[in-house]
Amino acid sequence: MAMLGGTPVLILKEGTKRSAGKDAQRTNIMAARVIAEAVRTSLGPLGMDKMLVDSFGDVVITNDGATILKEMDVQHPAAKMMVNVAKTQDNEVGDGTTTAVVLAGELLKNAEFLLDQEVHPTVIVDGYRKALDKALEVIDEISRKVSPDDEKMLKRVAMTSMSSKMVAGSREKLADIAVKAVKKVAERVNNEWKVDLDNIKVEKKEGESLEDTLFIEGIVLDKEVVHPGMPKKVENAKIALLACSLEIEKTEFDAKINITSPEQMKNFLDEEQRMIEEMVNKIIKTRANVVLCQKGIDDLAQHFLAKAGILAVRRIKKSDMEKLAKATGGNIVTNLEDLSEKDLGEAAVVYEKKIGDDEMVFVEGCKNPKAVSILIRGGTELVVEEAERAIHDALCATKVVIEDGRVVAGGGAPEIEIAKRLRDYAETLSGREQLAVRQFAEAVEVVPKTLAENAGLDPIDILAELRAKHEKDGATYGVDVFSGKIVDMSEMDVWDPALVKKQALKSSTEAATLILRIDDVIAASATKSEGGPSGEKPSEEEEEKESSSFD
Repeated sequence: MAMLGGTPVLILKEGTKRSAGKDAQRTNIMAARVIAEAVRTSLGPLGMDKMLVDSFGDVVITNDGATILKEMDVQHPAAKMMVNVAKTQDNEVGDGTTTAVVLAGELLKNAEFLLDQEVHPTVIVDGYRKALDKALEVIDEISRKVSPDDEKMLKRVAMTSMSSKMVAGSREKLADIAVKAVKKVAERVNNEWKVDLDNIKVEKKEGESLEDTLFIEGIVLDKEVVHPGMPKKVENAKIALLACSLEIEKTEFDAKINITSPEQMKNFLDEEQRMIEEMVNKIIKTRANVVLCQKGIDDLAQHFLAKAGILAVRRIKKSDMEKLAKATGGNIVTNLEDLSEKDLGEAAVVYEKKIGDDEMVFVEGCKNPKAVSILIRGGTELVVEEAERAIHDALCATKVVIEDGRVVAGGGAPEIEIAKRLRDYAETLSGREQLAVRQFAEAVEVVPKTLAENAGLDPIDILAELRAKHEKDGATYGVDVFSGKIVDMSEMDVWDPALVKKQALKSSTEAATLILRIDDVIAASATKSEGGPSGEKPSEEEEEKESSSFD
C-alpha cells in the first residue's frame, strides 16, 4: 500500500503480506533456528531419537538429521532452506546432516547478535565467507592421509558414523560389512578411486537380530523360484540373464484366426508349444543351469525348464538385472536368438532360502563381483529401517574416505581447532569483518558444546578444558561423551571423513549467508480455490452465493 496525495494506491494483490528490514531478517532467522533446535538434541553418540508420525499414522523413529527433516512438513520458506541444507549434505557426502543444520542455526544466531550491534548484513556475509575459506584450510592442515587399503581405519570411520545411531550396539559387525561392501565395488579410474554405491544392494527383512545381518558376495533377490519342480539349489551356476520374456508374444495389431475344426485348434496349440520348447532348447544349448528373467516366463516354459533341471526366476527389476550382470560377469541378452555361452554369468551357488515369511533367491560366490548385497535383519520394522539408515551413513563415510583419502579426529576436535585458528586470523583483519569472523569461530564451537549437552555434561566447563588443551597439546583433543573427559581422539580411534566436515561447513555457511541477505519478504495470499484458513474448499452452496452476488 502506498499513498499518493493522501489517496491509497494498491500495488500488491489484496491479502498479500509483506515484512521488510529487521522484521524480515528476524523472522527468517527465527524460523531457521527452530529447525536447527529440533535436530540439535539428536547430535552425537548420546543424542536422543525423534518419533515422527505422519498423516497416515505411520511412525518413524530416528536420529538421522536428513530423515527427521524429510519427514517434517515444513512450511516457512527460510525453514525450507534448512531442510535443503540437510538434503545437500546427504546427497554430497551422505553423513553429517545434523552437524550441518545445527551449525547453520548457530551461524544465524550469532549473526543476529551482530545485526543488533548495527553491523550490516553484507559485512557479516563477507566475514563469514572469509572465515569459511580459512576453516577449510585448517581442515586440510589437520587432516590425516589414509590409504584405501587401510581396512582398520576405514572400519573405525564407519563405526564412528554409526555411533550415534540406535544400532550402535552392533556397529562393529555392521561397520565390517560396510567396509567389505565398499572395497568390493571400489574401482580405480585414471589413478583415482571411485565408488558407486548403486552397486551395493541393501535388502531388509524383519526377524532374527542385527547380528544376523549378512554380507553377500553376489546379489540377493526378493523373489522365489517360479516352479516347484525346479531345483532349489544349483552349484557351479551358469547364469543366463534375459531382458526378454519366455512367452509367445501377442501381435501388435488386431488379427483374427478362424478355427473350424478341433484338429486346427490342436495344431495351433502344438505350434505354440513347439515355439516355447524351441526357446527353452536355445537356453539348454548354451549349458545354462540358471535363468534370471526380467520379464515373464510362460507356464509351459516353466515346465520345460524344470524338466531340464534349470532354476528360473522371473520379473526381476531392471536395476537388479544390471547388478547381477556386474556381479556374475554375464551379459544381459534382449533377444533370445543372440544368447550364447559367452554371455553366461557365473556364481559358485544359486539357491532359494526362506527369510522370515518370504522366499528369497541368493546368487553367491561370484569370482570378482562388482556388485554386492547386504541383507539387514532386525527384531522389528523400526529397527530394520534405522539399521538401513545407519548402514547408508557407514557406506557413504567409507566411500568418502576411499575417494578423498583424508580423515580428521572426531569428538568436536576439528571444530575447536578451527575456532582457535579463526580467532587468531580475526586479529589480522580490520574493521567490522573481524567481528563476523569471531562470531563464526564461536558458532563452530556449537558442535563440541552440543555433544557435551547431549551427554549431560557441563558445556561451559568442557569448552574451557578443550580450548586449554588445544592451546597446549594439539589438534586431536575432543570430548569423550562416555567418560566426560577431554581425550586424544586419535588414541580413541574416533575418526570422521575430512570431506564430511568440509561439506558441513560449506552447506551451513551458504544457507546462513543466503538467509542473511534477505531483507524483504512478500508473501502472496492463498487463492480462493485453495479454500479458507482450514484449507477446505468452499461448499457448493457458498460457491452459488458468491456467484449470485456477482450477477
